[in-house]
Amino acid sequence: MTARVLMVQGTGSSVGKSTLVAGLARAFTRRGLRVLPFKPQNMSNNAAVTPDGGEIGRAQALQARACGVLPDVDMNPVLLKPQGETGAQLIVQGRRQETLAARAYQKQKDKLLPAVLESFYRLAERADLILVEGAGSASEVNLRARDIANMGFAQAVNAPVVLVGDIDRGGVIASLVGTQVVLAPEDAARIKGFIVNRMRGDITLFHDGMAFVSQRTGWAPLGLVPDLPAVRTLPAEDAADLMSTLVSEHSDRAEISQNGVSRLRIAVPLLPLIANFDDLDPLRAEPGVILLPVKQGERLPECDLVLLPGSKATIADLAVLQAEGWDQDILAHVARGGHVMGVCGGYQMLGRTIADPAGTEGEPECVAALGLLDVETVLGENKRLEETSGFIEGTETEVSGYEMHMGQTSGADRQRPLLRLNGQPEGAVAANGQIYGTYLHGVFANRTARLALLARAGGKNFAPGGWWYESGRGANGPNVPEKHGAAIDQALDALADHMETYVDLDAVLALAQPVNAQEAARTL
Repeated sequence: MTARVLMVQGTGSSVGKSTLVAGLARAFTRRGLRVLPFKPQNMSNNAAVTPDGGEIGRAQALQARACGVLPDVDMNPVLLKPQGETGAQLIVQGRRQETLAARAYQKQKDKLLPAVLESFYRLAERADLILVEGAGSASEVNLRARDIANMGFAQAVNAPVVLVGDIDRGGVIASLVGTQVVLAPEDAARIKGFIVNRMRGDITLFHDGMAFVSQRTGWAPLGLVPDLPAVRTLPAEDAADLMSTLVSEHSDRAEISQNGVSRLRIAVPLLPLIANFDDLDPLRAEPGVILLPVKQGERLPECDLVLLPGSKATIADLAVLQAEGWDQDILAHVARGGHVMGVCGGYQMLGRTIADPAGTEGEPECVAALGLLDVETVLGENKRLEETSGFIEGTETEVSGYEMHMGQTSGADRQRPLLRLNGQPEGAVAANGQIYGTYLHGVFANRTARLALLARAGGKNFAPGGWWYESGRGANGPNVPEKHGAAIDQALDALADHMETYVDLDAVLALAQPVNAQEAARTL
């Protein structure tokens, strides 16, 4: 076994661990190494389907893409998908196990370590380098006893650790040095170097800060990484990252027209359990679109299209939508001739009722939904996980993506499908043509399909020959790739270039240690 391992942990959540691992993965892959990503435990409702019909965190699927390999359930053996304040759905090696309260999960984490190690060592059999991403903060010493996500895992496989701090948050010196202070000595000794991420402005202003941290901790300063706007093209791992990105981009693209041609305004209610929100990424990249993120406490603004994205707990999010009065805003929007589209959980919300007889999301119940589509949904215990492709109904416009849901939807409006996937009708369109929904995540990823759906919502300039249609093809503006995946690869390459410039990659690679073959054989 020739694999080496290096673990990247953070001083806190959202310090950029996932992005840095993706950048390192692409950089080392370009050097000819067989690199694979690994995250023992992830908590995210932004998930991806693997080719064998499992699911992992979207960040690990992105990191796999950075490595030039297909996503694998072993890359994220434990995935927690929050369903509320205190509980989460537990996915082990790509398969749903049960829904657990937070305290119950903490008590059984150590029982999951064998599956985590099994997945890790399977990956090690086919890699030169495994880049492991930690979760949350390395300094959560209150959770150390049964930890499988940070130092507990590092101890189990004897992995050296690089610690990441985010200077954009402020207090990065205290967060780095403080991590060493609170960790047990044996855990602190595993940290060999540190990276400071998201520096803005003159990087020389923090050279003394890097030296101070190194002198105080004894860790090697491996990189001071400037903020890179290109990474905002990459899928966000959690809703907090999504929100900050959407707010930033909305202010950057506040003008509602260009050369006298109006942009299409798409309002997106940000519900608490929003899921698979990378569906929004291709819309963010489309020059003629303004995404209008709507937080709780705000009214839905005037717009052309209201988009209801996926949800991890559809009934709970529907209750929030109704409590916020957004249901009435949507009805008024439709009365003005506006369009509404739902994807997955958002599609279910558009129907007449949502029933949960088995208590899949909570207590068994049947609730009234928005009543904009003549369909009903029954939630069940079997989850559909499938990559699929097809066409927009009645056209030759290709779509592709994946389904990830636990509901079955039926009703009269399904006789007017939105799509045709694998030769079968999928989704529904209301008789007035203003309301439509689909279970297909990734429906906007192909630009021709995206433009067709935007044109349907009233954006005639997105139809062939229209101003925004041509603008995105390079005639009057930046070229937008036909496949959104191409834009992601461009961002990954830019990120890898950034790593080459601002991180001592040779020093990082030198820290990686060989995987213990005897321990691997015992585990497998």
